[in-house]
Amino acid sequence: MEQRFQVGVITSTHGVRGEVKVFPTTDDASRFKKLKQVILDTGKEDVELEITSVKFFKNMVILKFKDIDDMDTANKYRQKSLYVTRENAVKLAKNEYFIADLIGLKVTSDEGEDLGVLEDVLQTGANDVYVIKSEGEDEILLPAIKECVKEVDIEAGSMVVHLLPGLRDINKK
Repeated sequence: MEQRFQVGVITSTHGVRGEVKVFPTTDDASRFKKLKQVILDTGKEDVELEITSVKFFKNMVILKFKDIDDMDTANKYRQKSLYVTRENAVKLAKNEYFIADLIGLKVTSDEGEDLGVLEDVLQTGANDVYVIKSEGEDEILLPAIKECVKEVDIEAGSMVVHLLPGLRDINKK
């Protein structure tokens, strides 16, 4: 199970006082208002940064970190990812899961057939779509709706699904 989750990527500096523009990779960018700290992955090490101010501009979040007070220092962190720990992650409602926890689950049908592994989650707007792959088989694109997803057990690493009639035929190449 993942212990940290990406919430954004620093794209550039903003002004000369050390602020950075962040492209949010979280569903709800307003969550940055509640964050007190994030983990910056520099590529060599993880650095905990304390957030001192948050602003929003178009689709970006503008962050100011404690002890980063000039553009040159902030510029070193361009294209670096920001993470939060599981403890600081958004609280999930019942039957909601982090995508990072779903990837890699073994998927079986409600009839006991081994369908493969959940490889990816496509976010389409209406509902997510699970990409299930099995060696030597066509991938299955399964809508993440309650009619299809019957059981998810993150601890056991498994998911039980119901394949709607015709779903396999749609996915054939």
